[in-house]
Amino acid sequence: MNRRQAIAAGLAAAAAPQANAQPTKKTVAAIVTMYTNDGRLNTHANVIVGRLLNGYSPNGVFTEPRTRLVSMYTDQAPPADLSRGLSEKHGFKIYPTIRDAITLGGNGLAVDAVCFVGEHGDYPTNDRGQKLYPRYELMERIVEVFRRTGKTVPVFCDKHFSYSWLKAKQMYAWSRELKFPLMAGSSIPLTVRTPEVEIPYGAEVESAVMLGYGGLDAYGFHTLESLQCMVERRKGGETGIRSVEWLEGDAVWKWRDAGGRWSVPLMEAALSRSPSVKPGRIEDNVKNPVAFHIEYRDGLQAAVFMIDGHSSGWTFAGRLKGNAEPAATHFGQARDAARTRPLVHFDGLVHCMEEMFVTGKPLYPVERTLLTTCALSILFESRAWKKRIETPELDIVYRAPRDAYFQRA
Repeated sequence: MNRRQAIAAGLAAAAAPQANAQPTKKTVAAIVTMYTNDGRLNTHANVIVGRLLNGYSPNGVFTEPRTRLVSMYTDQAPPADLSRGLSEKHGFKIYPTIRDAITLGGNGLAVDAVCFVGEHGDYPTNDRGQKLYPRYELMERIVEVFRRTGKTVPVFCDKHFSYSWLKAKQMYAWSRELKFPLMAGSSIPLTVRTPEVEIPYGAEVESAVMLGYGGLDAYGFHTLESLQCMVERRKGGETGIRSVEWLEGDAVWKWRDAGGRWSVPLMEAALSRSPSVKPGRIEDNVKNPVAFHIEYRDGLQAAVFMIDGHSSGWTFAGRLKGNAEPAATHFGQARDAARTRPLVHFDGLVHCMEEMFVTGKPLYPVERTLLTTCALSILFESRAWKKRIETPELDIVYRAPRDAYFQRA
């Protein structure tokens, strides 16, 4: 072997391990309000960021994280905080500011994606019943780094954008202005459905009902967004909402039995899919009923019933033109099956989040979250003013993807 051949052989040997090396994982900064799991409260930071650290099982198949958490900012650190211990275990660094978490203490944008979980924490509640999470203010600090550095990365925002529809629209506008991929929303639309039901793309949906339970702010959003993921597939796409009305107490049953009689067979169809219906009359079981009446701009009528005491979970029923029976499904598994995979719905959410971090393309439209965020905000105004509200602010138009993601197994 001459000198030239020896040098070439050495270079080839040096390059060989690199050829077989795994591709570098995208790096993620987590911006969270609070990170605990003390047996009483398992925060969204734990069930979302925890999956980025330990893996997760979309459709029942364990998946190693495709990204790498490198930094975190926590807005609050209660005595039961987990983030400090996890930082030592997994090797990510906790920074004192959002700017430092995204720049890794330097001057430039130093991560490939931002996971923003503004759910849970010790924050005030206003007189309408909305928890005043500082999601807008925390997101603003993320955007300030984007502006200062002239660079952006994909951002995931857990749950709804804000208690304020004005703040929500501004958060969405930042993503359009600076052109960064933005995905947001609830885990429930992405979980399994029993039975597996999807509204045919372009179907004419005449009316729809969604049943929910739980806190009217936090779980009201889950319920609205689960409704929206079904009806947004209708003919013509999403056209926005014309008006909303909050009904409470006996007014719920009076409306149902008068102008809302169209909702009765849909409620019955939805309840037939629920695995947790309590025996007896719904009027007797539900002590504090709440309903949201929603009129869409294209004429679609929808009603959301929050019926604590009669059933739990989320169930949908919709009347499709030309179909004798409503399309109806329960979001999630039956309770006995769910125990084999706890918090199954978050597997689907983290799958979608990581997919956007890796590809830069959201798997479902962020406008779904924008519309439901703003609708819930104005519904709380309707609660305070005790009247139906016209909503020109909700002229939010978009097209859902034909092949929408949700877990099938």
